[in-house]
Amino acid sequence: MTLRRLVHCALALAVAFAGLAALYLNLGAEFAGLAQLLVYVGAIAILIVFAILLTRSAETELHKVYSPAGIAGGVLALAVFGVLAWAVTTSSAARSSGVAAVAPQTTMRAIGFALMERYVLPLEVIALMLTAAMIGAVILALRDRRVAPVDTTAVQTPELRVG
Repeated sequence: MTLRRLVHCALALAVAFAGLAALYLNLGAEFAGLAQLLVYVGAIAILIVFAILLTRSAETELHKVYSPAGIAGGVLALAVFGVLAWAVTTSSAARSSGVAAVAPQTTMRAIGFALMERYVLPLEVIALMLTAAMIGAVILALRDRRVAPVDTTAVQTPELRVG
């Protein structure tokens, strides 16, 4: 983890989701790109940020600059990238040229009609469940902040003023 604060990590996740949506849009998958943008960037990442902000009251500072796990993660990421790059460059699909891409049979209009006609009830139920979960998380977070632990071991005595 290169970012030290959890909120910054969640915002970086939102930027990664937006980059993936841009990649989908660049590749011509409009529905997948817009769904990625709406669902992941607009809902999931913002929900994560709100959950972090509502539930964490104080965050401890980390003083360590480098960690062995971070270095191992970087080495592992480079190894995975190398294997994937080798697989793409040596695959037979990358070498075959002259084959035109076939236009998809399903359009965004057909997907939109299916979602708004045939699958409208499951879509609304999922939206209602997510809204209820968010309201429940807010209520639990606020209840934990309002109820502070009471110290029963300390006995309070009135101060005597000499005047």
